[in-house]
Amino acid sequence: MTVPSGAGGRVAAGERGETRIADRVVAKIAAQAAREAIDEPPEQGAPPRATVTVRRGVARVRIGLELAYPTDIGRQCGGVRRHVTERVSALAGMEVPEVAVRVERLHPTAVGGRVR
Repeated sequence: MTVPSGAGGRVAAGERGETRIADRVVAKIAAQAAREAIDEPPEQGAPPRATVTVRRGVARVRIGLELAYPTDIGRQCGGVRRHVTERVSALAGMEVPEVAVRVERLHPTAVGGRVR
């Protein structure tokens, strides 16, 4: 409800200004979502990193990650894309038309003392 300007000049809280979420905040949301989506994070691997560009409520996301090997790389990357899209949309209220995933390193896993 808007109060007429003659009645103190106040505008209802829901009708003034806008909320802006910094790119770095959206990048942190995306990196955490990528971390959640990885089946088995490598023991010696670095956590996922994200860079984000936001324009007019649309976030374009780039994720760099390391995976344990052997793994189904395509399935893992698809899962990361889906989860990052869902979490950024839900938590930041932004459209996410693009999530580019780059696998930067594969870490061999040891099974029974041997590296697979």
